[in-house]
Amino acid sequence: MCVTLERAVVVGASLAGVRACETLRHEGFEGEIICIGDENHVPYDRPPLSKKFLSGEWDADRISLRRPEAIAELGVRWKRGTKAVQLNTDSRMISLENGDDVSYDGLIIATGGTVRRLPNQPDIAGVHVLRTLDQATALRDDLREGSNLVVIGAGFIGLEAAATAAQRGVNVTVLEGLDAPLVRALGPDMGSAVAAVHGRNGVVIRCSVKVALIVGEEKVTGVELSDGEVVPADAVLVGIGVSPSTDWLEGSGLTLSDGVVCDESLCAGPANVFAAGDVVRWPNTLFTDIEPLMRVEHWTNAAEQGAMAARNLLAVSKGEPTTPYAAVPFFWSDQFDARIQFLGRTTTDSHAEVVAGDVASGKFCAMYVTNNRLTGVLGVSMPKLVMPSRALLSVHTSPDDARAWFADKVASA
Repeated sequence: MCVTLERAVVVGASLAGVRACETLRHEGFEGEIICIGDENHVPYDRPPLSKKFLSGEWDADRISLRRPEAIAELGVRWKRGTKAVQLNTDSRMISLENGDDVSYDGLIIATGGTVRRLPNQPDIAGVHVLRTLDQATALRDDLREGSNLVVIGAGFIGLEAAATAAQRGVNVTVLEGLDAPLVRALGPDMGSAVAAVHGRNGVVIRCSVKVALIVGEEKVTGVELSDGEVVPADAVLVGIGVSPSTDWLEGSGLTLSDGVVCDESLCAGPANVFAAGDVVRWPNTLFTDIEPLMRVEHWTNAAEQGAMAARNLLAVSKGEPTTPYAAVPFFWSDQFDARIQFLGRTTTDSHAEVVAGDVASGKFCAMYVTNNRLTGVLGVSMPKLVMPSRALLSVHTSPDDARAWFADKVASA
């Protein structure tokens, strides 16, 4: 099906959204591009929010995704400070919170995710979430040397913020409801091994605890656990994950299930609607044997999908075939002096095996086996082993072949 494309609209001034705008232009699209974003800031990079920006080493200008002149050269019409609230795919119309309506010929959805909140989370001073620049600024202002920060949730964002705060002289306690940190991403054994770097640097991580409520009237004073214990807090960071931002798509006719469900080419159903980044669930053909539909909340995925969604939108406008997006997920995390890198995917059935270094030293590499094949590689301060292993994950590599490959790399190092 050929789509007439004179106006392309990107909803979400995120990394995926910016990459989509750039790709449209760089691939020769000369029509109008409109990018809608709910923040007033110019597009910025999110990973530094829990690290360099939170520490105070970088300012807001340092985390901008592109220089002002590079943004201007794209010729994009930016609609900042308002969010999309409704999509009508029949009339090809987007309704905005400020009352405006925006029509489109082609649409790329890149609205990312929204932070989850505790059911009874109070709106008082000192209680924070961390997703946006404004939220990072507010948290940074509350991190004073000698103060007490309680982080609820031992995922990557929570642990990165915990490490940054501890390096600023803050007393940090992390509370996790599961029996180990990073369980969902790495499994209990490797999650505990990675999080051990925090124990060596004075951060207290308490697992298998349930938060009852956040204590305080006008300002937070502590976090009460289910057994009645109150953990003192001058500031609290709630880091319990994000949900895909799809509320505005209810009633649009798109398939919504923990994200916008797309096909292999990131098409959301109508031939002129694509999606990219944290908001997408799609069949990643490299891993459909262990996960039929995948949603990935990582920087690399957002950047690559933003570009691919734009290319495929241009392809359908020319009546050309689209290209499937199949990739090995990759993320990294800096915590204290440890560089944590992970390639691939795990499930609750995955088995982790250390193939280089040792856990006790805090420098090691582990492979994950699922359905009798290699599906993931974790490295802690071992970049020379992790990144080359991406080729093994692009095909179905047996456990024995993977072990032999790692043994050869270690021997030749």
